Amino acid sequence: MDWSWWTRRYVLPCLYAACLAGAVSGCKKEEGRSEVAAATASRVAVAMVRRAPLAKDLTVAGEFIPYQEVELHAKVAGYIRRINVDIGDKVHTGQVLASLEIPELTAQVTGAEAGVRHSQEEIALAKSQVLRAEADHNSLHMAAERLKQAAAARPGMIAQQELDDAEAKDASSEAQVAVAKTTVSAQQQQMDIARAERLHYSSLASYSQITAPFNGIVTWRYADTGALIQAGTSNSGSMPVVKVAQVDKLRLRIPVPESLAGYVREGDTADVHVQATGDHFTGKVVRTTGALDRTTRSLQVEVDVPNPKSKLTPGMYADVTLQIAGSPNALSVPVQAVDRGTDGASVLVVGPDKKVERRSVRLGLETPYVVQILDGVHEGEMVIVGNLAGFEPGQKVNPRLSAMAASGKGE
Repeated sequence: MDWSWWTRRYVLPCLYAACLAGAVSGCKKEEGRSEVAAATASRVAVAMVRRAPLAKDLTVAGEFIPYQEVELHAKVAGYIRRINVDIGDKVHTGQVLASLEIPELTAQVTGAEAGVRHSQEEIALAKSQVLRAEADHNSLHMAAERLKQAAAARPGMIAQQELDDAEAKDASSEAQVAVAKTTVSAQQQQMDIARAERLHYSSLASYSQITAPFNGIVTWRYADTGALIQAGTSNSGSMPVVKVAQVDKLRLRIPVPESLAGYVREGDTADVHVQATGDHFTGKVVRTTGALDRTTRSLQVEVDVPNPKSKLTPGMYADVTLQIAGSPNALSVPVQAVDRGTDGASVLVVGPDKKVERRSVRLGLETPYVVQILDGVHEGEMVIVGNLAGFEPGQKVNPRLSAMAASGKGE
């Protein structure tokens, strides 16, 4: 029997078919495992980069302070003759709060007034001398003119010496008039000096009464009757007499952290809750310092609060919620999508080819759920949310859009 023919005719075809069937079955199993792995190992939660209104509320403790507050000093030194107010007294603009006894100043005022009267008398005397000099000049001038006319009518009748004497007396009397007028001018200047001196001492005398510069309340009293008060301009320092504060309107001062200082604007709404009184009201930001306090690294913001019934007291604290102006159309992603590393912030973007790409981004306003992206991504792109360390650039993933992630509130 020819075994080689038998092998070629029957055995080899069967072995070939069996091997082929086994190979096909193995390939199908490997392909199934790959599909299962691709479907399970690379699934990742993503969120869409979207545009939406974005604003942030800041809640911080603020302090009420007087709208105006000043310590009143005496501008001249003296003894307290009478003090008319005490702490808690309400005062109005111009009200006399205290009076000083200044004997030396009283004498100076009297002397200045006497100097003015003396100058007035000197001016009156000088003016009378002008009138007398003018009268003498007119008499001598007319006599000289008559002699000239007579000499011209009858030459040789009047001696030349007599004519010369008459003309000299005329010129001298005219000079005396000029001198008298100059004396009047000098006395008037002296009068101005005397009046200025009187005004100076009168003004100082008016400072012997300490008055209220505005409507308010006396918050402190530093001196009593008989106390010696130094002038407020003294380099050695002086003790104030009283402290006055305006409390019918208060300033609510609020420290805003450095990270949010750039977002606060005049006109922003402030929700105020005063725990001590139970009051709850809204106000508006009316002013800011415009610069950070270098000690606290905060921006001081103020809200004006009317206080006509004095229900609020300076020094009280209030919980203030500032509605900081944001962006009406901010490009934003969930906070879980941002990786904050030493080299800056970045996100993992899933491209159309389902591969991961790391992008550096510039952040803007941030809320507890959403952060604004100023640069680095585009609207409609997908970013990975959570477990950012588990993915590498270039890795292929199977993204799934999570409803909570898309809303910016996390998983």
